[in-house]
Amino acid sequence: MRSAARVRIERTVEWPDTDAAGHYHHSAVIRWVEAAEAELHAELGMLDLFGVVPRVHYEVDYLARLWFRDVVEIELAVTEVGTSSIRYTFTVRRGDELAAQGVMVAVHADPDTDGPTPWPASVRERFAPSR
Repeated sequence: MRSAARVRIERTVEWPDTDAAGHYHHSAVIRWVEAAEAELHAELGMLDLFGVVPRVHYEVDYLARLWFRDVVEIELAVTEVGTSSIRYTFTVRRGDELAAQGVMVAVHADPDTDGPTPWPASVRERFAPSR
């Protein structure tokens, strides 16, 4: 059985990623997660999904502070593919330290229709592990 689709990317905490307290701002995590999602789509040959998979749910636990110039690794994994939705889990680590973890859910929404639409079979197959 093929494992579920996943990707790891590396980022550096940049000055605009920090807040007045000097550590990373909560909004940096969603940008990093979306960058990982874009990389996953690229690796799977599905960049055409850009613009048709809006996020409908996002939650994150912030577990450790990250500082300007820290190097972090973001891992994003597909954990569930529904009829029209996809559920990802993600982690943000500085070395061995877990700094953030969470869940993001998106839906397939064809811009020519109103509301979610089923995944095309080819997309579903690339996201979901073989049984």
